[in-house]
Amino acid sequence: MSFNRKSVGRKVGACVFAAVFLTLARADGARPFIKQAAVYHATDGGYFTHRIPALLATRKGTLLAFCEARSGSASDSAPIDVVLRRSLDNGKTWTAAQVVAHFPGFTVGNPAPVEDEKTGVIWLLLTANPAGLTEKEIENGSPKGTRTVWITHSRDDGESWFPAREITSSTKKSNWTWYATGPGNGIQLESGRLVVPCDHRVAGTHARYSHVIYSDDDGKTWKIGGSAGPETNESAVVQLADGSLLLNMRSYAGQHRRAIAWSHDGGLTWSAVRLDPALIEPVCQASLIRYTLAREAGRNRLLFSNPADTARRDRMTVRLSYDDGKTWPVARLVYAGYSGYSSLAVLRDGTIGLLYERGRTKSYGEIFFAHFNLQWLTRGADHDHLQKSAGGSGHHVVERTVER
Repeated sequence: MSFNRKSVGRKVGACVFAAVFLTLARADGARPFIKQAAVYHATDGGYFTHRIPALLATRKGTLLAFCEARSGSASDSAPIDVVLRRSLDNGKTWTAAQVVAHFPGFTVGNPAPVEDEKTGVIWLLLTANPAGLTEKEIENGSPKGTRTVWITHSRDDGESWFPAREITSSTKKSNWTWYATGPGNGIQLESGRLVVPCDHRVAGTHARYSHVIYSDDDGKTWKIGGSAGPETNESAVVQLADGSLLLNMRSYAGQHRRAIAWSHDGGLTWSAVRLDPALIEPVCQASLIRYTLAREAGRNRLLFSNPADTARRDRMTVRLSYDDGKTWPVARLVYAGYSGYSSLAVLRDGTIGLLYERGRTKSYGEIFFAHFNLQWLTRGADHDHLQKSAGGSGHHVVERTVER
């Protein structure tokens, strides 16, 4: 057999160069990193404080950082607007804050965004009540007013928003008093259904429950799904690898552990609630999202964030599960000080974003954006490079470039 030695040499040299270049590129891409910066300071825009973050990474790669902007005081019943800052560069820079929802004389908040991957429309669920009206007064059926449910949407990646419209009649039962959407992200199921986690209280009993609302017509109409409880409150939902749903809930059972329940019918009904012994909490909101699916990425991964303490709101921590929430073997501290509500998102390049409350003397005051990668989270044990899936569930596909 004859061959051209020069040609082979050139090919081998090119292959070696390419391999070295690829190895260096992969090594560089796998370096652990975390970067953090404030997105909202307490008194930005003349407000008293900013609270209740919700983060959404759109299919175009834009980051949407929503929160409540509270006037006059930090009270939950203060006059509140919903504001938004957008980032086109994975959180390096942010646009000026824009007001998405302002109801004069009202509290409007609990932002819960979800994007329809098919249409590209971003839906934002909200709740409102007259300013000055407390949760206790609403629970007791005050004649001053009650909680109502609202929705707005954007067709241009969050640049502009349609006027909010009320959907209370289809999403709140007549014997429910207090009501809150999210706060945090909704999800889209593989079926196309949009699901948003919520919570409510029942008249006469003061019992707390989590529930979901859903849309099967691309966000045009919304219905009430199943409830899980009692002694549950603000919740987060994720679709598991087998198609079922996991609801993760703030718990008032007195054990300082997150409550969980499962649905096998798209959120129409839920299992009995149990406590997750691994997920400690000081009784606070938390975030739960899908990171990857095994059938597309070789491994199932869920991400969870909350202030991981049983005594007070501090120690903002992100956890990782490889078995759809049965266990949480990975945990990494993001901020050791006072911290509260949080919202996770997977960015277009496969890195991770966390929008969370933090403060010096209390659990809020500023809202920070933490940007990190899988290798930082796992201390190098799991450091694949990821790309966004073309599918509609919002998870990501892994290119396995480094051995685990």
